[in-house]
Amino acid sequence: MSPRKPDATLGLINPDAAGIDIGGASHFVAVPHDRDEQPVREFKSFTADLHRLTQWLRDCGITSVAMESTGVYWIPLYELLDSQGFTVYLVNA
Repeated sequence: MSPRKPDATLGLINPDAAGIDIGGASHFVAVPHDRDEQPVREFKSFTADLHRLTQWLRDCGITSVAMESTGVYWIPLYELLDSQGFTVYLVNA
């Protein structure tokens, strides 16, 4: 009997999730490719930009977000997303 190959495919767990790479000057946000013609966008870290980011996520039908950050830059966006009803996860890369 030959050894079985491991299944390399990943199953979809949450179709309404987005990922955010948090930076000091800007954040890179990715939504599922079928939610927007430009599914990866850059948003600056100013308050008005964070509100635009939040609205874009809402427009894309996103309900939960996984954020990766190596500093404290995640805090303002986390608080905004949480206050707007998103489920927010701060993850370690």
